[in-house]
Parts: sequence; structure tokens; C-alpha cells
Amino acid sequence: MMNFDSLDPGMGEYSPGLHGPLDGGMEPSMDPHLNPNMMQGVELDPEGLAGPGPDTVHLMEGMFSELHSAVSEVGIPVTATHFDLQEEMLWMGNHRGHVTSFFGPTMGRFSSFQANAADDIRQIQSLETGVLFLSKANLKCHTRGGLVMFDYPMDEGADMHSLLMTDNNSLIMGGFQNYVVEMDLNTVQETQKFTVDLPGVAIMRQTGRFFFCGHTSGRVTLRDLRSFKTEHEFDAFSGSLSDFDVHGNLLAACGFSSRGMNGLACDRFLMVYDLRMMRAVTPLQVHVDPLFLRFIPTYTSRLAIISQTGQCQFCEPTGLANMADIFHVNTVGQLLMSFDVSASKQALAFGDSGGCVHLWSDAPEVNFNDYSRETEFALPCLVDSLPQLDWNHDLLPISLIPMPLTSTEHLLSEWSTAQAAPSPRRAPPVDPEILRTMKTVGFIGYAANPRTRPRNQVPYKIKDVELNYDNYSEVPESPQGRDEEPHLYMVPKKYRKVTIKYSKLGLEDFDFKHYNRTLFAGLEPHIPNAYCNCMIHVLYFLEPIRCLVQNHLCQKEFCLACELGFLFHMLDLSRGGPCQASNFLRAFRTIPEASALGLILADSDEQTGKARLGRLIQSWNRFILTQLHQETQEQEGPQAYRGASSRSEPPTERAFPVGVVTKHSSLGSSGESAIGKLFGCEVENSSLCRCGKETVRSSLTLLFTMHYPEQNSQEKTLKEYDFAEILKKSICLEQSTQAWCENCEKYQPTVQTRNIRCLPDVLVINCEVNSAKEAEFWKVQAEYAFNKAKQKEAMEPPKPKEPPPPALPTEWCLDGEDCNPNGFTFDTKAEDLRHVWIPLSLKMCISKSQGLEICSWPEGEELSDAEEAEGASVYDLVVTVPHVLDARTGGNLIAHIKVGETYHQRKEGVTHQQWYLFNDFLIEPIDKTEAAAFDVSWKVPAILYYAKRNYHTKYDLRIKNPIDASVLLTEASLARKQRKSHATFIPLMVSEMPQAGDLVGLDAEFVTLNQEEAELRSDGTKSTIKPSQMSVARITCVRGQGANEGVPFIDDYISTQEQVVDYLTQYSGIKPGDLDAKISSKHLTTLKSTYLKLRFLIDTGVRFAGHGLQKDFRVINLLVLKDQVVDTVHLFHLPRKRMISLRFLAWYFLELNIQGETHDSIEDARTALAMYRKYLELSNGGAPDEVRKVLKGLYEKGRQLDWKVPESDTGDQGQGSPKSAAVFPSVMGL
Repeated sequence: MMNFDSLDPGMGEYSPGLHGPLDGGMEPSMDPHLNPNMMQGVELDPEGLAGPGPDTVHLMEGMFSELHSAVSEVGIPVTATHFDLQEEMLWMGNHRGHVTSFFGPTMGRFSSFQANAADDIRQIQSLETGVLFLSKANLKCHTRGGLVMFDYPMDEGADMHSLLMTDNNSLIMGGFQNYVVEMDLNTVQETQKFTVDLPGVAIMRQTGRFFFCGHTSGRVTLRDLRSFKTEHEFDAFSGSLSDFDVHGNLLAACGFSSRGMNGLACDRFLMVYDLRMMRAVTPLQVHVDPLFLRFIPTYTSRLAIISQTGQCQFCEPTGLANMADIFHVNTVGQLLMSFDVSASKQALAFGDSGGCVHLWSDAPEVNFNDYSRETEFALPCLVDSLPQLDWNHDLLPISLIPMPLTSTEHLLSEWSTAQAAPSPRRAPPVDPEILRTMKTVGFIGYAANPRTRPRNQVPYKIKDVELNYDNYSEVPESPQGRDEEPHLYMVPKKYRKVTIKYSKLGLEDFDFKHYNRTLFAGLEPHIPNAYCNCMIHVLYFLEPIRCLVQNHLCQKEFCLACELGFLFHMLDLSRGGPCQASNFLRAFRTIPEASALGLILADSDEQTGKARLGRLIQSWNRFILTQLHQETQEQEGPQAYRGASSRSEPPTERAFPVGVVTKHSSLGSSGESAIGKLFGCEVENSSLCRCGKETVRSSLTLLFTMHYPEQNSQEKTLKEYDFAEILKKSICLEQSTQAWCENCEKYQPTVQTRNIRCLPDVLVINCEVNSAKEAEFWKVQAEYAFNKAKQKEAMEPPKPKEPPPPALPTEWCLDGEDCNPNGFTFDTKAEDLRHVWIPLSLKMCISKSQGLEICSWPEGEELSDAEEAEGASVYDLVVTVPHVLDARTGGNLIAHIKVGETYHQRKEGVTHQQWYLFNDFLIEPIDKTEAAAFDVSWKVPAILYYAKRNYHTKYDLRIKNPIDASVLLTEASLARKQRKSHATFIPLMVSEMPQAGDLVGLDAEFVTLNQEEAELRSDGTKSTIKPSQMSVARITCVRGQGANEGVPFIDDYISTQEQVVDYLTQYSGIKPGDLDAKISSKHLTTLKSTYLKLRFLIDTGVRFAGHGLQKDFRVINLLVLKDQVVDTVHLFHLPRKRMISLRFLAWYFLELNIQGETHDSIEDARTALAMYRKYLELSNGGAPDEVRKVLKGLYEKGRQLDWKVPESDTGDQGQGSPKSAAVFPSVMGL
């Protein structure tokens, strides 16, 4: 007899066959590496699977030998093995809950997945549709590919060890508890629970007549399957039961015997029982220490007895064991932990403590089952066989690119039911504003949407979200708060986010004058990344910047300075109407630095308020100044843009941080830019190591960032600081940091100081109020300043009231309104200074003795001659950009701008200064103290601009139009396949250059970049929330007079780098591929190139004839004066009647059939010209009443035909109809 102590020390307490999981005591005996010297013909392939050695395995019939071995996870014990009963597969589960399946005798890996996150796999059972995996307190069913079919958790305290299928749809589970559970697999529910004696049931077997339960106490009980009552009991071993099996009328068991003080020892006698007489027969002595046993009934009822060390013996249960029948499983020093026999009895599987599975067979061509169904394999990986994908192709579907799962976290589908219990989300409460304004008709209530939450979205944590809405959950009773935005009752309406309400006519019937009674031009906010509208206004009202960019023109396709110049030109021409920065923002989205800095927002971030606009606009401010500084240095002098040449330009590299330009950088090589002169400040950065080595570096900075003093933790209240004091410390910054010292040759504590050598003309300050700590600092300092102002006012005697100066009309006042030349404020009271900390004027100078000096300065006072001689300067506050908070939408950005004298002198020749609020297209004059006041509970400062008094006098403010006639000359196409024989236009000759008053036919076609967003109202009507984003795709201009009248001189297809969602081929004639330079056969240009051509024609003064030109110019982003536009949609229109299509007008007046299948811009432009000629003929030939009579006949005919061209007239004519050919000559004919 072998004592149990000679086995693994941990096995006396934890038998793998009974107890499954291993504790820490097993870890030292597990060798995590396989010893190559003991592999004996077994090789590990790179995939981690073991294959057969180079020697061919010769198997004798009836003799078991090792066929294959495989490794799932090295060093992780295999706690369960199972031959699939339906397919040719072998399953194994390990100590960490991971499951792997192998296909066929070659043991190719089929699937591998995690069945349990924490516990080991104790038994595996295959079903028709899936595989069951039993762990300590969980039963899980997966498909053979690894998908979860169900996850059934056990009761708390369960310790399951075995399961047994009683029929196809039910099973019984037992373990170390006082009950056994019967479960229905169809409903995945417990059907019965039977009580058993402790320590429970560890092993279960079944024959046709009996149900057998093995207990760790050494007993085997026979039970009635229906009632689970004990019918008979065998007391097999005095110690513990290890394993037993049943076949025919025999039951064989192995286990451990009690040896008194020596504990348990493995018993080498197998107990055999005859089930006919229910008594024991002669025990069977074996030569190995049995741990597992199975009947292998092939020719006879053989028994396979397995020891933990890998010895395997075959014997007859009624005969004597033979030493010649002992084989050894090559476990390489590991211990066997699991064992199973295939249904065909041809294969044996062993799992060891090193993570290896050994497959033994008695035949080279082995079948696990007598009749196995065909296994469905996963589709082969197609990654290696994919064709080469051209990433630059506009039509490349991104879905073709496979995305690997790189995350190591568990997927949601892998969570247990306990971790992912269903928790229904309660519906949010109805908005009080809806209940207040609701009108009831019958039992249905109607109310306007207050837009307090994103459409079609409900927040998950409703309580948390409601608490975060600025704690203004109650609707105030004051009239000011009872509006459509009750949570913003403290915010004046003019500061709130403005939106455009679209109708069927788009923007035509939207009253912009309600929001803007000045002659300034607002900016539309619905374009992506329009959060920067406020800063565009700021740059426009800095006169040197406005003149600089309008004089700038370069060859780069996407140049922000050029696009700003085009936009500022439109703002100059506009007389109170809004403009849109679509072309500028389109170029902005292509700048790689903007994307890298996170300045380009997704639509979802703008709509849901995820963007932190205050921090974002400060980064944008730093970026735009640096970008303009670079772009205005790269190109000197006006030069016409050539789109084809710019594509070959290498990208410009930067070697400096955004906002700081080193003097030795590439930007400094071409001289100082106007941006550098205006904003630049030469800075000396000194780094002093504690070893005494000092390093001095000079650079040019374009703006400064505020740095606030750290509050002492012992002080409960903040100290009082003057703004000038904080500003000086922020400019002349001193801080300690770790830096590399070349003298010490290591990182050392270094004191870094910054000093400025000169003063900029415009001082730009980023406030950096990005947290509650900085906001509290501003609030406290504003309270200190307000209290001082009240004390000062109380001590001073009241001033006598002065009569206001006479009103002076200016161009900024509409309808004869009177405006005060000095703004609204005549005398500032202390109450007006609430929330004001920043001064309206600063005095700054750099002295040799004390360095930079900054102090507040009375607004109206001038410097003395002595102070000017010392180099002092007065800086006036000209711009403040605050962030208006709104927790629901993210808030919005607005700008307070002081429009100075130079702007009014240039426009009207009057002297006038006034502060204005710019909130996209809402513009209002405001008081100067309102511009400097920041109530940080809703209005947080972001950017400040201080300008040197009279700084503009040293700048040349003249604008010379850089666009000349060269833009109309012949240019190369971007398309590689374009041929001259396919030319659709003839460029203008020098003798044909247009003059003021010349007529030009124009038409444009568009494609859609983003679809329209709309919602249905309660009454069934549609409300447009966000219009579709269009992009111009083709622009055609035809000659309007001369011998070549009707011949195109511009027919450009516009290349786009943005994703097109709809080519609108039926209406535009644009097909996929027409805008792609690689495959297009059209004359392809850039938008900038064609834009310059149209700008030259507009600046020359030509008149454009077309149909629906207002929309065309809007999408192209051009502003054309009304006297330069001849729109046939308005010429042939009666008031309060519908607009008539060009197709119907051409059929009715010209007997032309156009736009048969698709639209063609050349045809439409020619037809619009002809319609204008027809209108002149009608108006010159008779009185106005005659024209009106003709139009009435037109409308009457349209109503009769339902505004459709009759089918009888649409047969032979079309785009190439004889009549249209007779009206205009073809290009090829010329």
C-alpha cells in the first residue's frame, strides 16, 4: 500500500476529482514551464499548441498510446476534460475559468473563451445546441463558438461539483451542500430541490435502472430518480471516495482509506459491487494509486485506472491485474487533474496541472463518437486576402477596414447576471414649463418644446443630472423667468444662445432685424465649429488685422488669412444682414494643428454641450494668432491663386509651440509680420540652476496667460489683489520647476523667470478661469473692488448734473435714431461697478531700474509729457470675450467689442466710440461697465484685449484689392484624365475682359455634406432644426453679350476633401467620381480658385443673370449687391404667389424643354439669360400692366397643368434640342 503522503501534499485535503479548485498550497508543485528534455517527441508550435514530434506514432490495434497533446495556458491546471457527444471535439476547462475546444484527432484549436471570471471549471457537458460549464456557484451555457446562451447563478453559499443529464431538457446538479437541484434547460429555471445529507453529493452516475451518488465520506448511494429517495447504500471506503463508474451490473469505485494518525492513504484495492445482488464481490488489486477510473467496454468490460502521477492500467473487473497492462502518460512531471473517455471508447483525454491536455487512442484514425454531425467552422480570416485599399479615395467605404479589439477589459456580454441585473430606468419628470404652457384639447395636451434637453435622449442618472442643472430646478414666479428657458432666469436674454428658426422658405422670412438694429453684420451659428464667431468679430474690428488679411492673397488652397480676408470683405459690404463663415471654417477644419489641439468639434459635442467652450476659445485664440503670424510671413505681395500648383507644395513644418515663436525659427527668416508687430512681445526667458549656471533664451510671444496666486490653506479668506498686480506677475512670471542642466548633466530644480523687453501694441490675455477655484478668485476680487468703489462714492460730494451732449446721427443707427458719440454712459455710479474687477485702462512702462510697471489708469486721462518721455503707454480695454454658462447646452460664447474712432472715420467720417455686444447675429450697444462686469455664476471671463491708445496711427490702413484679371486666364485642371477635346468652356481673351455693367449668366450646382435635421410638431407640421449643409460642386458662367453670347467662360467642378452624403444627381447632374481628381474627366479646380474668379467679376461690377441666385451665392459664401443681381425667379413672380421653376418658364416663354433627366448648369445659365432677354422684350414692348397680364396668364396655365411640363412636349427635345442649339452656339463650334 502506498501512503497518501507519498503523493502530492495538497491532495490529501483536496482531491481534484471531488474538490475541483486548488488553493495556494498547490502552487509550488506546479511547474509553469515545460521541461524540453522530458517532452519525448512532443513539440510546441508558435501558437502554443503541442503537435506530434518528428517521429511517426505507430499504434497497435487495442493498445492505447499517445496521439497528440496540446497546451491551452501553460502552468494553469486543467480541471475538467470532456469529449463532445455531438461533434468531433474535445473540451477542456482550467483553474481560471477559461475554456478551450480542440477539433478532431489532430487537436486543432476550434474556440477559446472565458466561461467564468473567478472560479475554476468543474464539469463540462455537451448538448445538442451548446455546451454547459459548471463552476462553483454558476452554470453557464455557451455555443460552441463561445456566445453566451444563458448564465444561471446558484444560491449564495453553493459549492457545486457535478452535474448529470437526466433527459434532453433537464439535469441535476450536486455539490458540497445539503441539497441537489433539478433544472429545466428550456426555461432555465429550478424545478425541484432535493435534500441530502452532508457533506453532499460529489459524483453522479446513471444507468437505465438506477441513479448513483458518490459522497466524500466514502459512500455510494442508489436513489430513485423521481423522488430522490435512497434505495440502497454501499459503504465503499473508510476515508473518502475518489471516483466510481457503473457498467452493466457492475459498480467499481476507488478512494482513500483511513490510517488512524497517519491520515488518508490511497487504497490500491478497487471495490467492485454486483448490482443484481446488491453486494460486494472480490476487491480488485491494482498496481497504481487509483485516482480516476472508467469502464471501457469494447471487446470486454475493461477498466481504465489512472493515478495522479500519470500511470494508467487496464484490467478486467473480475480478474487479476497484469503488470504488462500499465502505461505511462507523459505529463513531464505534472500531476493529472482530469480524465474522460470518448463515447466511442476509442480515445482517452488527460488534463494535467501544467495546462496540457493529452489525447490517447488505440487507433491512428480515431472517432470520438460513432455518429458525429458536421462541425461548422468559422469563416477564414480575410484580412490577408483583402485588396489594396486607397485611403485617399473619396468613395472608399471605411467599413472595409477591419478594427481589432485591443481592449483588455471584459465585454458587457461576459458579465454575469448578478453584475448586470436588469434595472428599469424610470421616465424623467415632465418639464414644468411644458405643464405650465400646455393647452388641452379633449384628452390631449399640446405645448411648445422648451428645448431644455437634447432631442431623443434621456439622461441615465436623472437625479444627478437634475442636480447639476445649476440647481435651478424650480420655475421662478417672476415674469423674467417664466419664459422658454426657466433655468437661465438670471441670464439676460441678449446673452443667451440664439438660434435661427427655419420655415419652408428657409431664412427668407426670418427677421434678423429683430436681433440686430445696427449696420454691423452678424454671423450665422448653425455651421459646424461656429463657436469661434465671437473671435472672428474681434479680429474684424481690429483695424490693422482687417486691412492686413484683405490685402493678403497666397497660393495655398487652405489659408486662413485668405479666407478671413474674403469674409471681412463680406462684412464690409453687408448693411446689417448676417453673413456666414462657411468657407473659413471649411479651411479651418483642414489645418492639422487645429485638429491636434482639439479645436475641431464633432456635431454631437456642440449639441450636447460636452465641449468646454471657455477653455476651447482660449486655445483657438492662441492658435489663430500663431497661424496668421505664419501665413502672413510666407507670401509677400499679391499673387493670383493657382489651385493646381498648390497641390505639389510640401506641408509647412513648425518647430515652435503654438503662441510662442522663437527668434531662430523658420518664421523669423522672412522678416517680422504685421501680426508680430501688432501682438508680438519680445520675451527673455531665464533659467537659473542651483549650481549657478544661467541660460537665457529670447522668443516672441503673441499673448499672455493669467496666473493666479495660490491660497494658503491656513487662510480662510482670499487676499485683496489689484488686477494690474496679477497681470504683472503673469507677464513677468517666476516659477520653479525641474529642468535639464548641462553643467550638472542631470535634471535639477531650476528657477525660471520671464521678462519682456518691449510693449506690444495690443495686449492679448487668456484669463484661464477654468475651474471653480479661479472663478471664486474673480468673484472675491470683484467684491473687494465694488466695496472700495462704494466707500469712495460715499466720501465724495455729489456732482452737479450736466446736460447731455447733443445727439449725433451715425451710420450705426437705423431709421434716424439718435446715438450718443461717447456711448451710453455719462456718469458711472458705484452700483454699476458690481462684478467689475478689471480696469478700463492701464498704464504700462518698462524702466531700466524696476522693469515692467503696470497700474490702473483713469479712463479719460492722458499721459504727461514726462511720462511719455519715459516710454509709458496707456492701454484701453477694447475686447472682452466671456463664456455664458448653461449646464444643459454647454452655454455659448459672446464678445464685447469697443468699436473705435478709426472704423467710423473710414466709413462715415465721424468720431464715435461705442461698446457693442456680439452674440452671433444678435448685436446690441451696451454700457462700458457691462463689458467689464463678470458675474461668474453665469458669465465667466475668457479673453481680454487691451490696445495701446492711438496705436493704429502707425499702420497703413489702406486696402488694395489683390485680386486681378489673371485669375480668369487659363489654368490647369486638377483632374488627371481631363482632355482638351472634352472642354466645355472657352476662357476669356484679354479683349473680352468684363467691364462694369456687363451681363454674365451664372448657375451653380451643389452636393450635400450633412443631411437636414427636422422634427414633427404635435400638429403634424415639420420644423427644421438644422438645415442641410451644402457644398458647391459646379459653377458655370456664360458670356452675356458679344459675338460669343451664351458661350461659357467658366465651367469649374469643385474638388472637395469632405465626405459627400448625397450627390443630388437628379437635380445637380453631379455623379460620384466627378469631384475626384484621380478619376474625374471634368475641369476640376479648387473652391478658392473659382471663388477668386467670381470675386473679380463682382469687384469689376458685372451683373449676374440667373435663376435663384440668392441661394447660389449663399452656398458659395459670396455677398453681391442687389443692383448686380438679375434673378429671373423674381422677375417672373407675382406677390404672394409661388415661385416658378426655370423648367416651366423655359417651356412657357421659350418653347424649350430643359432639365429632362438631370440639370446641367450650362443649359440653366443660358436659359436664365434668355429669360432675362424675354423679360426685357416684354417690359420694353408694353406698359407694366401688359407684363402683369402676361404673368397672370403664366400662373393660370401653371395651375391648369399643376406646374408640370406636358409629356407631349418632352419627347425629342432635351439638353440637345434643336431649338436650344439654335439659340446658343456650341463650344466645339467655336
